[in-house]
Amino acid sequence: MLKRAYSVLHVKEYEKSDDYFIFSGTATTPKPDRYGDIVEPKGGTFQNPMPMLWQHRSDKPVGNVDFGQATDEGIPFTARLPYIKEEGALKEQVDEAIHSVKYGLVRAVSIGFSGKKYEWLEDGSGIHFKEWECLELSLVTIPANSEAIITEIKSIDQQRVKSIRAIPKHSDQTVSEVGASTKKVVQIRKI
Repeated sequence: MLKRAYSVLHVKEYEKSDDYFIFSGTATTPKPDRYGDIVEPKGGTFQNPMPMLWQHRSDKPVGNVDFGQATDEGIPFTARLPYIKEEGALKEQVDEAIHSVKYGLVRAVSIGFSGKKYEWLEDGSGIHFKEWECLELSLVTIPANSEAIITEIKSIDQQRVKSIRAIPKHSDQTVSEVGASTKKVVQIRKI
């Protein structure tokens, strides 16, 4: 079962960088969404970095996202969208995402996930996802979960970019079990 859960973004500040547009916030919370579903934050698994998509379109990647440790209140994230220097379709697609967030036209995120363990709520109003695998995070126009927000937008300086590029590409190929302190390797299949 492939599902999506939405969150609202609030932009507090913006700094221009030559390399990345960076923002952070909360990807999901346990609050019932507009469809009546509950996504248990501590029940999710994911592999950092995850793709950040535009409007849940797998053919429209706009950056990468790293999820933090889940709490009872939600799962924090930090997203990095690159400033594309070369002209072309990719630059247009990423620029649209950056400008849409920067100017408050798109203020929501949504997790794309696969439910692993779930049950219908007693009142039949929705599904409680107790275990799930996160597949992506998207910038979306219409939010459902109003408690997940962007808390900060900032730039990344050149020194940080150099240190990030110095990290071996395969330095962390583990999946974080957000509800536990251990890690295990999981192969994520393409859909």
